[in-house]
Amino acid sequence: MRIRPILALFLVAIAGAGNAADLRLASPGGRVEIIVGTSSERQPTFAVSMGGKPIIAPSPLGLELDRGGRLSYGLEVTGSSRTSADRNYTLVAGKTRNARDHYNELVVDFQEPAGEGKGRKLQLVFRAYDDGAAFRYRVPVQPATAAASILGEMTRFDFARDFSCWGLNLGKFRTSHEGEFDPVKASMLRDHNLFDAPFVCKTGEGQTSFAIAEADLENYAAMYLSGRGDGGLGAQVRLSPRIDDPNVAVRTRIGSDIVSPWRVVMLGDEPGRLIESTLITNLNPDPAFDASWVKPGKSAWDWWNGPTLGGKPYVPMNNATYKSFIDFAAGAGLEYMMIDEGWYVGGGGGGTVRPGVDITRSIPGLDLAELVEYGQKRGVGLWLWLNWKALDPQMDEALALYQRLGIKGIKVDFMDRDDQEMVDWYHRVLTRAAEHKLMVNFHGAYHPTGLVRTYPHYLTQEGVMGAEYSKWSRRVTPTHNVTLPFTRMLIGPMDYTPGGFRNLRPEEFRIQNAPPFVQNTRGQALAMYVVYESPLALVSDTPDAYRGQAGLDFISLVPATWDETRVIAGDIGQYVAIARRKGKDWYVGAMTNEAGRTISLPLDFLSSGRYGATLWADGASPTELKIDRWKVAGAERQPVTLQLAPSGGAALHFKSGG
Repeated sequence: MRIRPILALFLVAIAGAGNAADLRLASPGGRVEIIVGTSSERQPTFAVSMGGKPIIAPSPLGLELDRGGRLSYGLEVTGSSRTSADRNYTLVAGKTRNARDHYNELVVDFQEPAGEGKGRKLQLVFRAYDDGAAFRYRVPVQPATAAASILGEMTRFDFARDFSCWGLNLGKFRTSHEGEFDPVKASMLRDHNLFDAPFVCKTGEGQTSFAIAEADLENYAAMYLSGRGDGGLGAQVRLSPRIDDPNVAVRTRIGSDIVSPWRVVMLGDEPGRLIESTLITNLNPDPAFDASWVKPGKSAWDWWNGPTLGGKPYVPMNNATYKSFIDFAAGAGLEYMMIDEGWYVGGGGGGTVRPGVDITRSIPGLDLAELVEYGQKRGVGLWLWLNWKALDPQMDEALALYQRLGIKGIKVDFMDRDDQEMVDWYHRVLTRAAEHKLMVNFHGAYHPTGLVRTYPHYLTQEGVMGAEYSKWSRRVTPTHNVTLPFTRMLIGPMDYTPGGFRNLRPEEFRIQNAPPFVQNTRGQALAMYVVYESPLALVSDTPDAYRGQAGLDFISLVPATWDETRVIAGDIGQYVAIARRKGKDWYVGAMTNEAGRTISLPLDFLSSGRYGATLWADGASPTELKIDRWKVAGAERQPVTLQLAPSGGAALHFKSGG
């Protein structure tokens, strides 16, 4: 069980009844303001502005409980308190090493009048950051709510105008959370839609952008967004229903406060500022264990590419096959090798668990202990794929075995749920994996909520339509590739599984399962290792596709985790250029959609001193790279001009002192 820290800096208590309409909370720098009010029906409302311009109009708040009905109308403010905090914390892996959690907080106490209801109490906790706003519900322990279940929320995000937005409309609750973030006007949201987090919008005031998401999801159901249903501009929160009772979203624990996840509005002067933000991890607790054993890195992988070796379309899963992959990983400087589906007895059924499955025994011809030893001698650790339904009944036994063998991590797949029970299961797996010093990659996963701060060994996850879709569809387009950084990636790492080296122009692309093709240039394939955040970065193609090929040197070189991130340029669905620092070196990735473009890349992110610069740029064909090297010295910081081919990209390395 996690213990939530209680902040009590500069506490000011305001006793007695107050007027919620007069409660305003500004961020530390004054950029963002939250206004807490009540409607004519005495329903709590909130509004958000940035720079004095409204983003979220006054929007209703409340919970629907199965005991006593809605805890929303007829409420009176009985008190409030204010808190401020400014602290730094360390992220073991991710977009930055050091993050700042700086906010002002307002807690507002509401209660039903005794003559109008049951006198139930409700707290609303608001935090204002200079890059966003957040709030959560807290229902204190009280007789009137003991053992109450949450049927739903009355939370809405009413928009100040008809914003231009991007969203992933899943259409149903139990899915793998994979698809396109398509453009949608705020006025086109419908009550039958189910949009995943994040939901991203531009305000129309310059490039000002915001994203609606959630953080610190525990003992609760995941959030979706639907249209209001009354023709108004806004999004209504929907909760993933329980499987055992679809009328209920959250069963509460007797004797415990009801605490919702944070409802978050990320804010930025332009879309790139949302990428840089650490707001989602800020709203999660620190880890309760020493995570010094967690080692981000890159991994070879046997599934996406077929597997194929030596030009053969299929290679059996045996020691010889995996030793070949381990040899490739060692030669390419990759830290890991991922052994995917089919390695254990009864496996090979994809999402189906067959009778007699046993994740503690490998199939004939595959000896895990021997492979671990082989990899250790070559500096390559092993990860194992698991179906979650096979892991669940054998969790303690299997994880203990993997630790004894020297396995480094597990990839758990096919959950395809985000109801309260599955959310609790995530926490259970992550807790048990930490006890056995195993890193984790979740596939078939719901949207990130900042758990990577609390569980630093949770390196990456799916919940993204990545390169695997190129094996059976044309959906992974260059436009999709440059939309992801401004949408799905805002809220956490994504296992897109990059590295496709069979590059074709979109008009030449053909669907082929093994080995697959991709609709982007080699330059864009390299840029993904900088642009896409994933502390476990898969090198997805077959070793045959990399040997002797231009660009493998960059994949070998590029880190998987970062000390600093700066978004240089870009626009949603158009192009992106991101610079990331590791130590004293900087790496840049630039990607464009189907339109070629020229980007002027300022170098003001470089500190003083000398750098050796290397550029991997698009060539005349999708698989060709042009490599250029030069020196950057002293105050010479002339912008670099990047010529990106259609569906193309570029990667750069600035080596300090080089």
